[in-house]
Order: sequence, then C-alpha cells, then structure tokens
Amino acid sequence: MAIFYGRMETYMRNIDNLTFGFIGIGLIGGSVAKALRRVYPCCKIIVYNRGAKSRVMALNDGTANVALDKVDSTFSECDYIFLCTPVETNIEYLTILKDIIKDTCIITDVGSVKTNIHQAVIDLNMEDNFIGGHPMAGSEKTSYEHSNDRLLENAYYPVTPTLCVASKYVEEYKKIISDIGAIPIEISYEEHDRVVAAISHLPHLIASSLVNLVKHNDSKFEYMKTFAAGGFKDITRIASSSPEMWEQICMTNNRNISNILGLYIDDLKKVQNELDSKDGHAINEMIAESRDYRDNLDDSTNSIIQKSYSIFCDIIDESGAIATIATILATNGVSIKNIGIIHNREHEEGVLKISFYDEASAKKATEQLNRHRYKVFNRK
Repeated sequence: MAIFYGRMETYMRNIDNLTFGFIGIGLIGGSVAKALRRVYPCCKIIVYNRGAKSRVMALNDGTANVALDKVDSTFSECDYIFLCTPVETNIEYLTILKDIIKDTCIITDVGSVKTNIHQAVIDLNMEDNFIGGHPMAGSEKTSYEHSNDRLLENAYYPVTPTLCVASKYVEEYKKIISDIGAIPIEISYEEHDRVVAAISHLPHLIASSLVNLVKHNDSKFEYMKTFAAGGFKDITRIASSSPEMWEQICMTNNRNISNILGLYIDDLKKVQNELDSKDGHAINEMIAESRDYRDNLDDSTNSIIQKSYSIFCDIIDESGAIATIATILATNGVSIKNIGIIHNREHEEGVLKISFYDEASAKKATEQLNRHRYKVFNRK
C-alpha cells in the first residue's frame, strides 16, 4: 500500500488494485504495461491498439485484461491512462478522453517532446488530470512483440506535472515509475524540452550533418568513405535513425533545437578562429575540459540516446578466425548483432569489432573470449 502525505492530509491508495489504460501498445507502451503487470499482478489493464495483432498478443500473454478496437467509455474505469502514440495523435486522443475519464483519472504520455501536449492540455482545460512522462529507454527493434517488462530498468524517466494537478497524484505517479524499475525525475516541461534539445535532438542533427558533409565532399575515389570505418562510424551511429520519427521530433521542438544550435555554431566559430590563429593552448583546453566532463558522465543508467554494446578484440589474420569466435559465442548462447574487421584503427585498439543487442550479452561475450585467451578491449 502506498502512503503519500499532502497538504494537511494523508492519501492512501492500494496501487495494486488500480486500473491502467493504454492507448497504443508498441515497444514503449507494451513494456510499461508488462512492467506494471509484473509489479502489480492484481491491477487491471485495458489496452487499445489500432492493429489487432498487438491486442491479441497482450491478451494471450496475460498483460491485458481487456483489449479494445476503439477508444470508448470502457476507459472511464481507468485511474491512469498512458498515451503511447505519436505526439499529434496523442493530442487527438486527449480530446476524445476529455468526456470519458473520471475526475480522479490521471492521463500521461511517453513522448520525447512535452511542450505540444502540455499546451493541448491547457487548451482543453485538463490540467487537473495530466502528468507528462518520458521514459528514456528504447530499442532498435519496435512493436509490441519486442517489448519486455525490464526495458525501463535503471532508465531515467522525466516527470512533467502541470501546475494544477494534485501533488498526491504526482507522488503516486513517481512511485509507480520507481516500482517498475525506472528513475523518476520531476522537471518542468519547458526545461525538459530544452534539455533533450541539447543532449539528444541536436546530436542527431549533428551526426546526420557530419555524415552528409563527408558524402558531399568526398573525392571520386571515395577515400573518406573508405577510411570512415571505425571511429567515425561509431560517433555518427545515431545518424542511422528513422528520418520520419526525427522529422516529427525536430518539428515539435524546433525552437529549443534552434536556440541550442545557435550556441553550438558560436562555439564552432570560436574553434575555427583558434585554428586560424594557431592557438594551440585554447584547443588543448577545450579538449581537456570536454574530456574531463565526459569522463564524469554517469554510465550506470540508460540514456535517451541508445547505448552501443560492443567489444573489440585482437585476432590472428588467418582463415576461420572470425568463424571460431562466432562459434564460441553461439555455443554459449550469446547472440551477435554485428561482427567485422576494423580497417581504420588509428585511435583504437582491437582488430575485430563485435556488437550485441544488450549489455548482458557484451559482458558474457567478454568472459567467454577471455576464457579462450583472446585479448578483449572495452571502451567507455
């Protein structure tokens, strides 16, 4: 039983008996629903999804008690409703839910940009019933079939309450997020969007721009493309993201991204001036400052940009060397995402790069290869 202390009152509610609704059960919605089922086995879960396949799967695997093919009055039972569709679609569902939900229902979302939906909540006069949320976790695989009840473990989960929602619900919501294994952090929606513009949205644009810079300035012999294997490909990995998804994100957070981009351009101009004036001391200080700051970043939690789980090892250049490693890992139940020789290793250790789908697989692979006397390197 959860107990929360508000203004001159004690708020008590058994979360295990609450009813949770989901509009959309893809990777994130499905993972939240599965996590709720794991930690609150007696709760009731009502799901709506446009595609029938996910609805059937949610019923068959025991996650959902009720699966609907439309959003209707059934959602009036819900104590919480998670909006797990694209931002513009979420706003449409808000309009529908306004006349369905009970007074004590809290609607939340899982979008990576918060301003648009908060503005819609204000326009619809639904501020008493809304708390924004942003689970900073994900996977390269999408859809309900790839969702799992541990996806959000140790992931930051920004919580953006409105100014009007009761504090007792905010505390209860944060407890729910904590119970499913995530790390709730209360923040205003304005500050949230400024933060993600800097640490996620702008880096995606920079990565894409840098890749295109190389593409458009390469010679007919494509030396840039040839030598880009290795470090360059690693630092621009996020340029392989979905263009459609990132178009929507950039258009819904365009002002914040543009503001941060302006600051970044100023920094680049400063670096350019230092290069032109051969100010080596300034370049040294910039790199040292960034190195020290980056080395102090917390790597123990999931971040908004998906981690890359890779190891590097030295191998002898002989026939069957890669196949031997692949066999060792497969025999021990380790799934490989990608494997290949690094031809440009100017600033890197390890001839062979092996990528995995998760951290546990990377750790297990390291243990197995060390056991077989391979020299393995792990990078920060």
